[in-house]
Amino acid sequence: MNSPWLSVALALLSAFLFACAAVAQQSAAASVPEGTSLMSALIRNPRWWIGVIGDGGGYAVQIAALWVGSVLVVQPLLVTALLFALPMSAKFVGRSLPGSTWALAVLLAAALAVFIVVGDPSQGATNAPTTEWIVPLIVAAIAIGGAAVGGLVSTSPGGRALLLGAAGGLLFGLAAALTKYVTDLVDGDPLAALTAWQTYTLIGSGVVGFYLQQRAFQVGPLSASMPAVTICEPLGAAFIGLTVLGERLRTEGTALATIVVAVAVMIVTTVLLSRTQAANAVDSSSTDRASNTGSSSDR
Repeated sequence: MNSPWLSVALALLSAFLFACAAVAQQSAAASVPEGTSLMSALIRNPRWWIGVIGDGGGYAVQIAALWVGSVLVVQPLLVTALLFALPMSAKFVGRSLPGSTWALAVLLAAALAVFIVVGDPSQGATNAPTTEWIVPLIVAAIAIGGAAVGGLVSTSPGGRALLLGAAGGLLFGLAAALTKYVTDLVDGDPLAALTAWQTYTLIGSGVVGFYLQQRAFQVGPLSASMPAVTICEPLGAAFIGLTVLGERLRTEGTALATIVVAVAVMIVTTVLLSRTQAANAVDSSSTDRASNTGSSSDR
């Protein structure tokens, strides 16, 4: 079944659910001191479980979107989770987003629309032999491992959150591409799906990616980890889609240059959104400290 516009609607709904989950999970993870068993603390936090339910709903809708559409359509749209998460996160802590942030959000949404309309991604085949997976998986493993190690050894909270979020996002992207493969396999031969290595690689990628995301939420602000997750997930999925699943983008004429510009705008605006949100958080913290100092002096 191929229904591009239904896949777009489902991908946007999935992004919204993932954003709700991220805000809930980050607020829960950030309350766990480093050195404490992260998962042991989180499973006792009701707010974290709300986030888990949101993640489950988002993933279920994402599977439906991948069933009716292309990886190269669905995964870039999941970047909009950032647009939902930033205002929700700001509302959660009692702040409002400035006009510049909304302008960047609109620009990012426009770049996404250009990517989909001009790129006109096509569905590929999901019957690639194992030999075609080997090199892309090695490249992905090197990138994911490098980001994860960098996140673990970095001394900057923001840098740790960024790198751990990137590693988690790449794993989610790999899981999304594998989901496309496995769902099509289930549709044709359910027994083969139970014995395929892709099914178990999908499960492993999802579990490890989820843990790295929670670690990213714990060590730094949402404004540092969320952009990394939302950018790296579609990039990871697109890498597998193009190198293994045979998906293609329209590249004739000026289409390729337009796509490159759209992707560049997506990356730049997402990073700027992250920096703007982080700066707002610092300003708000400074204002709060000044207010508290003034109140103490009055007393």
